[in-house]
Amino acid sequence: MAAASVVVMANDRPRPTAPRIAPVTDPSPEVAPLLGTNLSDDPLNIMRTLAHAPNVLKRFTQMGGTLLFRTTVPDRERELVILRVGSNCRSVYEFGQHTVIGRDAGLTDDEIFLLTRPVEEGAWSADDRDLIALADELCADDCLSDATWARLTTRWDDQAMVELVVCAGFYRMVSGFLNSAGVQLDAGVPSWPTR
Repeated sequence: MAAASVVVMANDRPRPTAPRIAPVTDPSPEVAPLLGTNLSDDPLNIMRTLAHAPNVLKRFTQMGGTLLFRTTVPDRERELVILRVGSNCRSVYEFGQHTVIGRDAGLTDDEIFLLTRPVEEGAWSADDRDLIALADELCADDCLSDATWARLTTRWDDQAMVELVVCAGFYRMVSGFLNSAGVQLDAGVPSWPTR
């Protein structure tokens, strides 16, 4: 495949503007059933790109499904973390997909926009600020500070802390894959929010 062109973002490594790995359009009988395990009737571009590695796709959908549908963390709080990670990673695909999911989970368009801005610009509750700090610290240094950990554990038990940290780490990995592979937005999915 030819080299993808890139857009240069301020203070950021350029992101591909075209797929570096073309999404699978004619899946094998082994892969086809795996592509039907997402939130849409049509396979998402991320799934069709991961389809080049069927074993990865299978485990990816299992882990992603667990984090989205089978944890103790409420949907709104989970999406706050995922969107902040997507913003920190400058992953337009991740941010766009989870804008839709985040709205369904109760986040407002204003809150979604503010997740792309410095935390001080939003009128976040203390609990929301702690979740934003979790995403920011994991993206910056792969470790939560003692202060952030202490604040979070006044609200979240050990199970939820595992779920939150794994969720942030998983979506950081996903964002890196999406950015690197040049996975393009699916039809109808929003890009970065604007005001």
